[in-house]
This record gives sequence, C-alpha cells and structure tokens, in this order.
Amino acid sequence: MSSSAFLRADDLAFAYRDRVVFDGLSLVAGAGTRLGLVGENGTGKSTLLRLLAGLECPQAGQVRRGTDLGFLNQELPFPFTARVADVLEDALAEIRGAARRLDRLTERLADRPEDARALEEYGQALEWAQAHDLWDADRRAKLVRIGLGLGDIDTGRTLDTLSGGQRSRLGLAALLIRQPETLLLDEPTNHLDDEAAEFLERHLAALPGTVVLASHDRVFLDAVCTDLLDLDPALGGPTRYGGGYSDYLAYKRAERARWAQRFTEEQAELRELRHAVAVTARDINHNRGPRDNAKMAYDFKTGRVQRQISRRVRNARQRLAELERDQVRKPPAPLRFAGTLTARPRAEGPALSLREVHVPGRIHIGRLDIGSSTRLLVTGGNGAGKSSLLAVLAGRLEPAAGTVHRRPGSRVGLLEQDVVFADPARTPRQIVAAAGAGVLADLGLLAPRDLDRPVGVLSTGQRRRLGLALLIADPPQVLLLDEPTNHISLGLAEELTAALDTAPGAVVIASHDRWLRRGWSGAHLALAEGEVAGQRPPNTTSEQV
Repeated sequence: MSSSAFLRADDLAFAYRDRVVFDGLSLVAGAGTRLGLVGENGTGKSTLLRLLAGLECPQAGQVRRGTDLGFLNQELPFPFTARVADVLEDALAEIRGAARRLDRLTERLADRPEDARALEEYGQALEWAQAHDLWDADRRAKLVRIGLGLGDIDTGRTLDTLSGGQRSRLGLAALLIRQPETLLLDEPTNHLDDEAAEFLERHLAALPGTVVLASHDRVFLDAVCTDLLDLDPALGGPTRYGGGYSDYLAYKRAERARWAQRFTEEQAELRELRHAVAVTARDINHNRGPRDNAKMAYDFKTGRVQRQISRRVRNARQRLAELERDQVRKPPAPLRFAGTLTARPRAEGPALSLREVHVPGRIHIGRLDIGSSTRLLVTGGNGAGKSSLLAVLAGRLEPAAGTVHRRPGSRVGLLEQDVVFADPARTPRQIVAAAGAGVLADLGLLAPRDLDRPVGVLSTGQRRRLGLALLIADPPQVLLLDEPTNHISLGLAEELTAALDTAPGAVVIASHDRWLRRGWSGAHLALAEGEVAGQRPPNTTSEQV
C-alpha cells in the first residue's frame, strides 16, 4: 500500500464564529485503519471529515494526506440529466486509464527492456493497479451495485428519476467502485436497508487502505472499526480507543470514572491547602512566654518555629498556586435521560385497538391491540408504512376504512421524525414554559447552553429531543416513537433504550436501528411494502400485544 493511504492531522483548531469546535486535535490513520468518529451532535464529526478531505481549512494546524482520497458527497456531482451509466463509468474512468497505461508501459519495456525510467513507471503503475484491484474492477462494480440494492435499476435512467435514497446509494457505490486508498465517509449507512448495510460492513472491513467515518449506527461501528475517536469532552481532549463500539462503551465508562475521581481528589486537596494556608500552617502554639528567664533560649526557639511556619506556608501556597493553575475541570454532565417515558395506565386491557384499518398505498392492518404496558417494535423497509401506522395510532391520520378505538382517559403521545415548532424565534425554555411542562433541564435531553437559543437554529437532533421532552414532561399512557435514535448521540440512545424497561405504560417504536432491534425482547410487528399486516404481530402468543 502506498503513502496515499496515510492520513495525519496535527494540532487542528477550528471554530464557527464564537463557538470552538476543537482546538489542538491530532490523529494518525494508516493503511488498514478504520477509524470511527463518535461524539455528541455538534462536537465536530462532519467538520473534521471536511477538514481531512481539504474541503475546509483549519484556523490552526495542518492535515497531511495522500493524493488518492475519496469523500462521500451528500449529493452526486452530476447534473440530473446524467444517466446512472454515466456515474458508473466515471467511477471506473481512472481504473480504465491505469489499465491503458500499464499496457503501453508493457509494450515499451518489451521493445526496450533496459529502459530504467519505463521500468520505474511500470512499478508505480503496477502498485497502483494492485492497490485498486484493477483486474477485478468490473466484477467489483457489479457486486457493489447489487450489494447496495441498485442491481435492478436500469443504467439508462437519468438521475432525476431516482429517489433521494437511490441517488445517495449510487454515490456510495461510485466511491466503492473507484476504491481510493483513503475513504472519508459521513453517515454511510443512511438510506441502506439491513442487507445493504451488512454488505458495506464486509466491503469496508476487507479494504487494505484507510477509512475514516462518522456514524450513529452502533452495529456498523462494531462491525467495521479498528479504532474509535471520541470527540466528546474528555480529560485529555479527544480520546482514541482501540476496537469497535462495544469496546468503546467499556473504555468510555472507565475513562469518565477516572476523570471524575481525579477531579474529586483535586478538589479535596484544594480545600485542604486553602485551609492550611489560612489556618493550619500557623496553628503552632508559639505565643507562650518563657517558662523561666532564659530569654536567649526563648528567642532561639521562637525564631525556629517562625522559620518552620514560613516554610510550611510557602510550600502550601506554592502547591495551591500550581493546583489552581493546572487543576482538571469538572467533567461536564453528559446528556442523561432522567425522565419517565410514560404514565401509569389507568386500567388494564387494550389502550388502542385497530380493526381492518386501511390507508390506501400505505398500510392495511387486519387486527392490532396495544395493551396497557405493551412494548411493540414496528419494523419494515422504507415505504412499508411504519410512520403511517404510528400516525393512525396517534389520531393524526384518518384511515380510509376500518376502526380505531382508544380507551377513554388514555393519552397518546407521538414523537415524529421531523419535529417542527410554529415560531422558530422562541427558545426551548419559552416553549416549555408556555406549555406548562415543568423544568426542561431536569430531563437531561438538552444541554443548558441550548435552553435559551432559538429553536430555529437548533439541529434536527436538538429539536427532536425538545419534542420528546415536551411529551414526557407530562407523560402519556401510550408513547409512540418514530425512529427515536435518529439524530441523537450514541450515549443518549443507550439511555433512552434503557428507560424502556422502567416505563409503566405502553411504548410503540418504529425503527431501523439494528442495535436497538438486536436487543429487543418485546413484541415485534414486521411490515412489508404492499402487504397486509397479519392478524397478530409475530413473537406474540395472544391477540393483545
């Protein structure tokens, strides 16, 4: 593998206006490294990727990168009139050119085997060809298209006839076909179903080059990464951990415990030193007069005591100054979900019941009962009707046929994928106060610095957390969550999932999250596009879930 697979950043600093994203960040990634970037929303994962790609310039520090680098663009750099075949051929163009160059150099060496320059060029071209798996490129292109769910798309179609998800997958496919020696990927599993995500995991794990990626997909991080760089605040700045996501969880807990312990110990020492400077160092009874008339002896002892006091005070002050200057800051409180997801049900039996509910083109539910303490996971591909089912359950979408029964007195709350607030100038604190929803900060869903910012400038994840906070400040008996782990940090996703165990009411979740689904122990309703949901959700033993 050539030096093009090497990536290094030294002492990077970057800020947006008055907000410092990071300062003094360094990393090294070589061939065979698959480095995952993790951290709270706003810690700079996407910014760091753009700096590494050369799309942004740091305010300080430098990035050293090879020339053979690929960055996953959110939109394809082609006009909508371009065909799928044009994108695929463009991905193969460099490989085709390298093959022609190898052929020319081979012919040149056959005529002049002593040509040292031609031999050197041939060696370089051969190394590049091997790194890019040149002789398997056409086969790779076919496998990548099929693996990412694009195998059935006519290559003659223009880009404007594709969905946003299809264009996103085509962009990823083009990058994998090209196979640069350094890959930079921002949320590469977006728009991928399970099979496509698993294909991408296998493909990236087999690459010989360097991969740096940001992802909220915990299963993906576990399967692909050799290292994780945590951009959340830490004792020594951004921290690098070896292994995948499961390893990271254990390391992260231990690291934060060490930070908290050191802070506690330093604060205790500071209190002791301040007391010593003010009181203890002088707490020597040297004011007694001489017990006899040995004035000379008394003066000598007094002087010795004063010197001892002076030395102790000086040492204590010196240590106090050092510790006050170099003390570790208090670990910032992580966003920790501290609320109760649902209220206690007021009665037993079904809280919601659906019979022969039909929404044309979306869902047809024969029979579904949601019990008082149901835990139901709704899964299915894009277009299978997951969001439509939740909207029907919440009363926000009227079916064309069928009946929906809601038990009187049972409140139903829905967290939608896109939370919109009527007045973007209002702050979370103002919105919560107007709703009479209590103290937002107590729920741990928004950082204190965000409570007085206009909701119009908050990220998608922050708006979703605010929407959830409004729901659970006065918890409903039935809570419906549409992709609840989208756009939130990995740590908060863990907290939210754990809170399901203590929610006394019913919770229905629609999710693509493979990590959440992997550990799910409740009922499961799988929806398939164009199919009628069964009379009874799978994994249940009664008509009431």
